[in-house]
Amino acid sequence: MNPADLFQANDPPTEVLEPVTDVLPRVPPGSGGGPLLEASGVTMAFGGLRALTDVSFRLAEGEIIGLIGPNGAGKTTLFNCLTGLYAPTSGTVALRGKRLPQDPALVTEQGVARTFQNIRVFPSMTAQENVLVGRHVRMRQSPLSSLLHGRAFRRSEAEAAERSAELLAFVGLTGFSDELARNLAYGDQRRLEIARALATDPAVLLLDEPTAGMNAQETDATRNLVFAIRDLGVSVVVIEHDTKFIFRLCDRVLVLVRGEVLVEGTPDEVRGDPRVIEAYLGTPPDRAERR
Repeated sequence: MNPADLFQANDPPTEVLEPVTDVLPRVPPGSGGGPLLEASGVTMAFGGLRALTDVSFRLAEGEIIGLIGPNGAGKTTLFNCLTGLYAPTSGTVALRGKRLPQDPALVTEQGVARTFQNIRVFPSMTAQENVLVGRHVRMRQSPLSSLLHGRAFRRSEAEAAERSAELLAFVGLTGFSDELARNLAYGDQRRLEIARALATDPAVLLLDEPTAGMNAQETDATRNLVFAIRDLGVSVVVIEHDTKFIFRLCDRVLVLVRGEVLVEGTPDEVRGDPRVIEAYLGTPPDRAERR
């Protein structure tokens, strides 16, 4: 196997699609040029097993970072630490300089949303209802107002429904609002998850293998969607095994191997690093090329 084949990205990406509408609040520029999201020395141990060791990185506003590495490298574990699902054994995660709580609901409220490696839509709910679940975190109604269905409650419900329709259109699901999630095609369910995450008005969006199981056309559409999200001011971190997708999409790439950052750099720097090729192929690149 030629090691270049693993990371080659010769085919040009398809034209970036314009977002359907400006449905997301633009994230204000950070003061002093500091990072938007920062992980510092994140270590995660499960008993005697270390899944992550001293992982650090910074995500700037409007940036797309790719997270790659062999199976078992700790990529999803890192996402779980960033979103409060796991409490790191040591290290910190901060958004705009403020340490994030170790509570997924509070992390979402503060501006970090995610999708999951395995699709987690609510199959018996419609597409619109799935997005409304995400929107709930931004709805502020008292128990009394909700009970009485007063004017403020009805206005809030109408605004949430309108935002849900806008987000469904944004991800390419116009006309599917009333369709049960379980009846949507696989790729459409992936897009529905992204719409639900965007409904929380995030500053940072974490995507865990958003193109898994997709064909080439669906993968290109997903790339265009991520660009459109970035253009609205939302910073993105993407886990993906499709390295060609990552190198065409991201500003910077982190390579995790056995829970540690092996390499961090631009796509060109990472693609040409022999340590990365060896980590994927399990053998130095000069030997792999002679096979």
